[in-house]
Amino acid sequence: MTTITHPDLFLFFIGVIAVAAFLSLVRIIKGPTAADRAVAMDIMTNITIVLLVILGLFFDRFVYLDVALVYGILSFVGVIAIARYLEKGM
Repeated sequence: MTTITHPDLFLFFIGVIAVAAFLSLVRIIKGPTAADRAVAMDIMTNITIVLLVILGLFFDRFVYLDVALVYGILSFVGVIAIARYLEKGM
């Protein structure tokens, strides 16, 4: 894999991620239903995964990619559990 050597590109990615995280945080706070909040939280976990991958590429550390993969799996299991709870209870 290659690293991101251009710092302006890295800052652009971080800016886009920050805007997406802010909009998702607004939906978490303002969401009228629990399902809206759960979807917004899932988006936040996906944003975190993207951030970990970009940091792994920028710093040339592959351990971030492994952490992102495990975090994605745990996030998926968590969203399934929340969906089951919201649908009919456990």
